[in-house]
Amino acid sequence: MSIPTLPAPSDPAVVWIERTGASTFRGRNSRGATVEIAPITHDGAFTAGELLKVALAGCSGLTTDSPLARRLGDEFPLTITVAGIKDKEADRYPALTEELIVDLSGLDPEERERLVTVVNRAIDAHCTVGRTLAAGVSVERRIVEPT
Repeated sequence: MSIPTLPAPSDPAVVWIERTGASTFRGRNSRGATVEIAPITHDGAFTAGELLKVALAGCSGLTTDSPLARRLGDEFPLTITVAGIKDKEADRYPALTEELIVDLSGLDPEERERLVTVVNRAIDAHCTVGRTLAAGVSVERRIVEPT
Protein backbone atom coordinates (compact mmCIF):
# COMPACT_ATOMS: atom_id res chain seq x y z
CA MET A 1 0.00 0.00 0.00
CA SER A 2 1.40 3.37 -1.00
CA ILE A 3 1.02 6.35 1.31
CA PRO A 4 -0.12 9.49 -0.54
CA THR A 5 2.12 12.53 -0.39
CA LEU A 6 1.24 16.18 -0.22
CA PRO A 7 2.88 18.90 -2.32
CA ALA A 8 6.33 19.97 -1.16
CA PRO A 9 6.68 23.38 0.50
CA SER A 10 7.84 26.09 -1.89
CA ASP A 11 9.95 27.98 0.68
CA PRO A 12 13.64 26.90 0.32
CA ALA A 13 14.19 27.55 4.05
CA VAL A 14 11.68 24.83 4.91
CA VAL A 15 12.56 21.20 5.45
CA TRP A 16 9.84 18.61 5.73
CA ILE A 17 9.13 14.99 6.43
CA GLU A 18 6.73 12.66 4.70
CA ARG A 19 5.26 9.58 6.33
CA THR A 20 6.46 6.43 4.54
CA GLY A 21 4.87 3.85 6.82
CA ALA A 22 4.05 3.11 10.45
CA SER A 23 6.38 5.34 12.51
CA THR A 24 8.71 5.86 9.53
CA PHE A 25 9.36 9.08 7.69
CA ARG A 26 11.58 10.54 4.98
CA GLY A 27 13.06 13.96 5.64
CA ARG A 28 13.55 16.23 2.64
CA ASN A 29 14.91 19.60 1.63
CA SER A 30 14.31 21.70 -1.47
CA ARG A 31 17.70 20.63 -2.94
CA GLY A 32 16.63 16.97 -3.19
CA ALA A 33 18.43 15.52 -0.17
CA THR A 34 16.68 12.87 1.89
CA VAL A 35 17.16 11.14 5.22
CA GLU A 36 15.25 8.22 6.70
CA ILE A 37 13.75 8.79 10.18
CA ALA A 38 12.32 6.09 12.43
CA PRO A 39 12.46 4.74 15.97
CA ILE A 40 15.67 3.08 17.11
CA THR A 41 14.10 -0.31 16.38
CA HIS A 42 14.34 0.35 12.61
CA ASP A 43 17.71 -0.30 10.94
CA GLY A 44 18.88 2.08 8.23
CA ALA A 45 17.26 5.18 9.69
CA PHE A 46 18.11 7.95 12.12
CA THR A 47 16.05 8.70 15.21
CA ALA A 48 15.04 12.33 15.67
CA GLY A 49 17.51 12.61 18.58
CA GLU A 50 20.32 11.27 16.41
CA LEU A 51 19.49 13.87 13.77
CA LEU A 52 19.74 16.58 16.42
CA LYS A 53 23.22 15.32 17.29
CA VAL A 54 24.22 15.03 13.62
CA ALA A 55 23.00 18.59 13.03
CA LEU A 56 25.24 19.85 15.84
CA ALA A 57 28.25 17.88 14.58
CA GLY A 58 27.60 18.95 11.00
CA CYS A 59 27.32 22.60 11.95
CA SER A 60 30.60 22.46 13.87
CA GLY A 61 32.28 20.68 10.97
CA LEU A 62 31.12 23.21 8.40
CA THR A 63 32.08 26.08 10.71
CA THR A 64 35.59 24.81 11.40
CA ASP A 65 36.51 23.37 8.01
CA SER A 66 38.17 26.51 6.62
CA PRO A 67 40.24 27.45 9.69
CA LEU A 68 41.40 23.85 10.09
CA ALA A 69 42.23 23.50 6.37
CA ARG A 70 44.26 26.74 6.44
CA ARG A 71 46.50 25.32 9.15
CA LEU A 72 46.43 21.58 8.41
CA GLY A 73 46.07 21.46 4.63
CA ASP A 74 43.07 20.60 2.48
CA GLU A 75 43.19 16.84 3.05
CA PHE A 76 43.06 16.71 6.86
CA PRO A 77 40.89 14.00 8.45
CA LEU A 78 38.23 15.13 10.93
CA THR A 79 35.60 13.20 12.83
CA ILE A 80 33.13 14.95 15.12
CA THR A 81 31.16 12.95 17.65
CA VAL A 82 28.18 14.13 19.66
CA ALA A 83 26.92 12.06 22.55
CA GLY A 84 24.20 12.54 25.07
CA ILE A 85 21.90 10.33 27.07
CA LYS A 86 18.21 11.13 26.94
CA ASP A 87 16.57 11.86 30.26
CA LYS A 88 13.54 9.61 29.77
CA GLU A 89 11.56 11.19 32.61
CA ALA A 90 12.01 14.72 31.25
CA ASP A 91 11.98 13.43 27.64
CA ARG A 92 14.92 15.61 26.62
CA TYR A 93 18.70 15.66 26.34
CA PRO A 94 19.98 17.58 29.39
CA ALA A 95 23.54 17.71 28.05
CA LEU A 96 25.46 16.90 24.89
CA THR A 97 29.20 16.26 24.59
CA GLU A 98 30.88 17.17 21.31
CA GLU A 99 34.38 15.98 20.42
CA LEU A 100 36.39 17.08 17.40
CA ILE A 101 38.89 14.33 16.63
CA VAL A 102 41.68 15.87 14.57
CA ASP A 103 45.43 15.25 14.41
CA LEU A 104 47.28 18.37 15.56
CA SER A 105 50.62 16.60 16.10
CA GLY A 106 52.22 18.51 13.21
CA LEU A 107 51.79 21.79 15.06
CA ASP A 108 54.05 23.15 17.76
CA PRO A 109 52.36 23.73 21.15
CA GLU A 110 51.79 27.46 20.50
CA GLU A 111 50.26 26.82 17.04
CA ARG A 112 48.10 24.06 18.51
CA GLU A 113 46.81 26.30 21.31
CA ARG A 114 46.10 29.10 18.83
CA LEU A 115 44.22 26.74 16.49
CA VAL A 116 42.13 25.30 19.35
CA THR A 117 41.21 28.87 20.32
CA VAL A 118 40.29 29.76 16.72
CA VAL A 119 38.17 26.61 16.32
CA ASN A 120 36.31 27.18 19.59
CA ARG A 121 35.70 30.84 18.76
CA ALA A 122 34.45 29.95 15.27
CA ILE A 123 31.97 27.41 16.65
CA ASP A 124 30.82 29.74 19.43
CA ALA A 125 30.32 32.63 17.00
CA HIS A 126 29.06 30.92 13.84
CA CYS A 127 27.60 27.45 14.49
CA THR A 128 23.90 28.26 14.19
CA VAL A 129 22.77 24.89 15.55
CA GLY A 130 25.03 25.06 18.61
CA ARG A 131 24.11 28.68 19.26
CA THR A 132 20.41 27.84 18.99
CA LEU A 133 20.70 24.91 21.39
CA ALA A 134 22.73 26.96 23.88
CA ALA A 135 20.30 29.88 23.83
CA GLY A 136 17.14 27.80 23.75
CA VAL A 137 14.56 28.22 21.05
CA SER A 138 10.86 28.86 20.95
CA VAL A 139 8.81 26.70 18.63
CA GLU A 140 5.50 27.85 17.22
CA ARG A 141 3.32 24.92 16.19
CA ARG A 142 0.23 25.01 13.97
CA ILE A 143 -1.89 22.22 12.58
CA VAL A 144 -3.13 23.13 9.10
CA GLU A 145 -5.22 21.49 6.44
CA PRO A 146 -3.63 20.83 3.03
CA THR A 147 -4.59 23.33 0.35
